[in-house]
Amino acid sequence: MSEIEIGRNKRGRRSYSLDDVAVVPSRRTRDPEDVSTSWQVDAYNFDIPIFAAPMDSLMSPETAIALGRLGGLGVLDLEGLWTRYEDPTSQFERIAKASDDEVVGVMRSVYEEPVRTELIRDRLQQLRDAGVTAAGALSPQRTQEHWRTVVDAGVDLFFIRGTTVSAEHVSTNREPLNLKRFIYELDVPVIVGGCATYTGALHLMRTGAAGVLVGFGGGASQTTEETLGISVPLAGAVADVAAARRDYMDESGGRYVHVIADGGLGRSGDLVKAIACGADGLMVGAALARAEEAPGHGHHWGSEAHHPTLTRGHRVSVGTVAPLEQILFGPSIAADGTTNLIGALRHAMATTGYLDLKEFQRVDVIAQP
Repeated sequence: MSEIEIGRNKRGRRSYSLDDVAVVPSRRTRDPEDVSTSWQVDAYNFDIPIFAAPMDSLMSPETAIALGRLGGLGVLDLEGLWTRYEDPTSQFERIAKASDDEVVGVMRSVYEEPVRTELIRDRLQQLRDAGVTAAGALSPQRTQEHWRTVVDAGVDLFFIRGTTVSAEHVSTNREPLNLKRFIYELDVPVIVGGCATYTGALHLMRTGAAGVLVGFGGGASQTTEETLGISVPLAGAVADVAAARRDYMDESGGRYVHVIADGGLGRSGDLVKAIACGADGLMVGAALARAEEAPGHGHHWGSEAHHPTLTRGHRVSVGTVAPLEQILFGPSIAADGTTNLIGALRHAMATTGYLDLKEFQRVDVIAQP
């Protein structure tokens, strides 16, 4: 990609957000009923390419189970309220009722309660008992502390998720997590991220990860760009990481690493365009926080919103739109892309003539900044 001049001393690449691109129809159309939205990660099959982000505002054990039964995957935040409190209902109410001026202090107070290993075990067991794929996430900073509990509890898919996760973290204060050694020694598939560049993704793929999460600074509740000045538009990031996936397949003799778009996927059109740019799966936050079953009471936030020293996110009001099943499968209640997400994806694939998600990654797109 050609560079542009920012000023005489700095050049940079032009990149595109999902709002800057659109899918182009082809010569063939299909019946939406003939389209498949299924995909597979390691030994686990899913009917829809939706992973619920590990955020307290949308994922409780109950909503993770509900999403699993609807064909997706709910990922629990194993450092969240559900592993700090036996019953966090009153804590959710405190966060929902706090004014904008006091919510940061309230959230920091709520999340001061330590993570309890027995609750990590109990929450994952609850998912297993329900017969759905058990998935949980830890931050890179807490992985060394809790990974043994997570694995012993029988997690099926293990996520290491942060704003930025690299395969080469350097620290003079503590021994960093050696991702390659760590993933090699585990018996469960590990998905890591976020990343947003070709080189960063390629290094994560070489650690043995089953998938990489693409994106940071783009979610509805994050202010990473405002606070750190760091952001990469998601369409460009997904396309770059998809190129890394292709080149890593050649390098490794055919090993396929899944690319999962993460952040900024608030409406159905965003999901369509992320897959068109090369994503295999979609980690969705705000879109599912609008469900009636979501524990956030119409509010949405991530771990950045209660960081003890540098807040990089906030609680946002997303409202309550419909039951989870209606958000995913319709019928839609408004022409705004917030309900019937999978129906919209099926129609986009059918309109452009593609039968499955892997084929749909080849669809033509245009840039319209």
